[in-house]
Amino acid sequence: MPPAERARLLAGEHHEPHAVLGAHPTPTGVAFRVLRPYARTVTVLAAGIRAGLHHDGDGFFSGLLPLRTVPEYTLQVTYENDDADDVAPREVQDPYRFLPTLGDLDLHLIGEGRHEELWKALGAHPMTHQSVTGTRFTVWAPNARGVRLAGDFNYWDSTGFPLRSLGSTGIWEVFLPGVGEGERYKFDITRPDGSHTMRADPMARRAEVPPDNASIVTDSHHVWQDADWLAHRADRPVHEAPFSVYEIHLPSWRPGLTYRQLAAQLPPYLTDLNFTHVELMPVAEHPFGGSWGYQVTGFYAPTSRMGTPDDFRFLIDALHRAGIGVLMDWVPAHFPRDDWALAEFDGRPLYEHEDPARAAHPDWGTLEFDYGRTEVRNFLVANATYWCEEFHIDGLRVDAVASMLYLDYSREHGEWTPNEHGGRENLDAVGFLQEMNATVYRRNPGVVTIAEESTAWDGVTRATHHTGPGGFGGLGFGLKWNMGWMHDSLGYVSHEPVHRKFHHNEMTFSMVYAYSENYVLPISHDEVVHGKRSLVSKLPGDWWQQRATHRAYLGFMWAHPGKQLLFMGQEFAQGAEWSEAHGPDWWLLDPSYSAEPDHRGVRDLVRDLNTTYTATPALWQRDTDPAGFAWVEGDAAEDNVFAFLRYDNAGTPLLAVSHFSPVVRHEYRLGVPTEISGHEGISAWQEVLNTDGLRYGGSDVRNPEPLKPESVPYHGRPSSIQLTLPPLSTVWLRPV
Repeated sequence: MPPAERARLLAGEHHEPHAVLGAHPTPTGVAFRVLRPYARTVTVLAAGIRAGLHHDGDGFFSGLLPLRTVPEYTLQVTYENDDADDVAPREVQDPYRFLPTLGDLDLHLIGEGRHEELWKALGAHPMTHQSVTGTRFTVWAPNARGVRLAGDFNYWDSTGFPLRSLGSTGIWEVFLPGVGEGERYKFDITRPDGSHTMRADPMARRAEVPPDNASIVTDSHHVWQDADWLAHRADRPVHEAPFSVYEIHLPSWRPGLTYRQLAAQLPPYLTDLNFTHVELMPVAEHPFGGSWGYQVTGFYAPTSRMGTPDDFRFLIDALHRAGIGVLMDWVPAHFPRDDWALAEFDGRPLYEHEDPARAAHPDWGTLEFDYGRTEVRNFLVANATYWCEEFHIDGLRVDAVASMLYLDYSREHGEWTPNEHGGRENLDAVGFLQEMNATVYRRNPGVVTIAEESTAWDGVTRATHHTGPGGFGGLGFGLKWNMGWMHDSLGYVSHEPVHRKFHHNEMTFSMVYAYSENYVLPISHDEVVHGKRSLVSKLPGDWWQQRATHRAYLGFMWAHPGKQLLFMGQEFAQGAEWSEAHGPDWWLLDPSYSAEPDHRGVRDLVRDLNTTYTATPALWQRDTDPAGFAWVEGDAAEDNVFAFLRYDNAGTPLLAVSHFSPVVRHEYRLGVPTEISGHEGISAWQEVLNTDGLRYGGSDVRNPEPLKPESVPYHGRPSSIQLTLPPLSTVWLRPV
């Protein structure tokens, strides 16, 4: 072997080790070259052949056999202590006798950034190649001078396991026979300056339990049983279907449970409360539990804290079979700087932007992705569809979209550079989000994408091919969190009732823009941590008034146009802030606790809200249609009253009345419609839900009898009803 080739292999800087190692025809026979550090002998075994190779030093063995062609062969390897330990010689396959495992089409699509199933091409994949079982390892590292593989299978010494570079794609590959599931590994990357860095696989589909961070070879053996769910998932558009979401942090919902234990407890809890969906805070692998999963290092690996990837599949399967849709928080906005993960992966900025000012996220000390680089965009777009296809996820809630869209996000003047048009929009991020949404919707019917976007960006939920007044096509999301509604409505109810009249517009302003996007009304984890207090603790008054306002607010929220999301613990009025260290205060529901009825009552209300909501198309069928809503009384600031109508496609109405004063109002008159869709008269209105009900912990002020309309014009309508408004309550009524 030429000294230069030998030196490059030992330094981990060889681009084509398969051209040097292995078996190669020569004019005088077949040359065999093997790199096996610490080996004592290496012998070539083939049909009728047993030939010991010469030890050339530094772990190199070679020999020239008088053969015309390269035979099918194996290697017999012995080590220094084998005799003392009574270990038989090892017969192994030579990794450097195999052809590449990636085809030209894969490489072409990767080079173009259009490989929509990237996870099937890159990473570690157990397979049978040339009739031999093993694992293919591939990684994208275009700036590397060389890449080697370290793991359990070579005692974490990468010297004898270099990968080959596949053309100009930046992809490195090797097939290792005999390596299978459960083996831990990392890539030993030689940087452009010649130094080395050990990196976890960006495409790893399984990782060690943190704080350990090696990647693990894995394959799925889960047999899905949710075919019926998937077959009907797309029967109705999400924005025209019931959509009531329970947000959960899996590791702390009931701390200590595995995915499979959660599969036994979470589905019945959700079905009992009649939620239609559950939203999982990020489950992709992350090193720091205190980040709640929002600083991801393993974008293709469910966190191993609660089990294996197949265990996670088992949980999702169980939820689907219980009729629960599964949403997942997805974080393509940034990634942490851990030196074993994505940051300067091959010695230079790769996944992050090459401009340090663009790369550094000013708020979280993390790095932003380079959305303009085709391979990075491909990594993220494929990741979005990966979760939907490999784990049957029904929706992705995309975190921190605003931080992606604006070049000046959290940056002062002079800390950012305008785009090519002189604007502040991140055109690369816009293009990425449009491509991601278009790809996910095209490949996964019935899936929904949801934007956590806190600005007034135009067209977040508009189709990508429809250009808006700003000159941009829509971002293509299905739904958007209504952060304005959340901020304004929480501000209103946090005031003392006597002061609420001065903030009346905070509850009505949302209807000015309610149909500009397809909205979700979120009371999420962000609103009940870091000193913000839990929902019930934000509210003024004594404990009875706090609970009453809590219930009234939920009734208002469920009736308001838009879908609903409620974070765990708020369904039973937990008084303490959420902490990932111990999760919800389940002891509040212990029958031996004196105040247990107070908390159980709120949870009973949430169950009835969801039950009535799902059974009432007026509350969800026309969430994005202005004709599905009409104010009855939006100006009763002195009374702290809000009354409005919701209509289904047939014109059948539901009347929602919220009253945020701690007094009873008798004979409160409201104008009501007299007929349904111009043909069916309304003879009376029946109370179908009252948050002041005794079983919810209220004072049980009700309207027990049907309320017959009177021919008294009111609120611009020819007839009206008189009803009793309970204190701090929401009442729903519908035609008898």
